Amino acid sequence: MQAQQVEIAKANLQASHEGTLSFPEICGNLISAGFEGYMVDYRGGTTTYYMPDGECITLVAQVNTTSVAESFDQAAVTAQIRWAQSQAEDYSYDAFSRNVKRAGCAGYLVSFLGRRVVYLGRTGETHVELFPPAS
Repeated sequence: MQAQQVEIAKANLQASHEGTLSFPEICGNLISAGFEGYMVDYRGGTTTYYMPDGECITLVAQVNTTSVAESFDQAAVTAQIRWAQSQAEDYSYDAFSRNVKRAGCAGYLVSFLGRRVVYLGRTGETHVELFPPAS
């Protein structure tokens, strides 16, 4: 992995927490840099970025102290996704993360190749969110 790709991953992780870039902008930046996806692990406090050749970089993410609930509340997770997609002025990634953890989301996998995000519960429950059709 090139040093520039590592810096792009770091900058986009920071931008997500600062709210300076939207999810679509972050995805575009990472795709342009050659990444094929990433995994957010709320329990481990990490985000791992994957390249097509199998290389990856794992970064320590800003972690809030909210615990991941034992049961997965798909409706609550979906509501938080809709809030994020609404581009509401009160949206923040940190609040989103706290709320989905309270709803039992232990992490999520973003697949650029599959054009989807898979949200994961502690006991393997999933919710799949497809990217909107390309325009």
